Amino acid sequence: MKIVLFLAGCLALLAAVIVVVGSLLPKRHTASRSATFRATPERLYALILGTQEWRPEVVHFTTISDNEGRELQQETTRRGETIAYEVSDRVPPLSLKRRIATRNLPYSGTWTYLLQSRDGVTLVRITEDGEVTNPIFRFVSRFILGHTQTIDQYLHALGNAIGQKDIDIAG
Repeated sequence: MKIVLFLAGCLALLAAVIVVVGSLLPKRHTASRSATFRATPERLYALILGTQEWRPEVVHFTTISDNEGRELQQETTRRGETIAYEVSDRVPPLSLKRRIATRNLPYSGTWTYLLQSRDGVTLVRITEDGEVTNPIFRFVSRFILGHTQTIDQYLHALGNAIGQKDIDIAG
């Protein structure tokens, strides 16, 4: 019985430390990553703006309009999470911004995509301006997942979508 109480106490202490440390971390963060692709900006832009079902974690994608007349892209992931994104600031084929439009998530923010062609390749830079409101999720996203993990996965999937497996990601 003492062992069970001791373990329960340790778990409670660990949970308290995670909440306290998460509360001390800043809510807002910026993370940026880039990779070079052997494809035109037009081809990459079409993938980024188009249906996202080329990404392994997306199982359903649709474009919808909300009651404010905004065009939203809605994705459902393998984990069953459905999130809507508003696409704005489009400058084909050079840049666009996607903002999380779904409310009541433990996180929010934007991804800005910049595409720059040079010497027959295209540099794609994704910058995340995020906010994580839940202190537990803030702790996990900072120390366990990392702020760039999702961007890195996206860039690798983009490479796979054009048949380029050798993606070098830079900060």
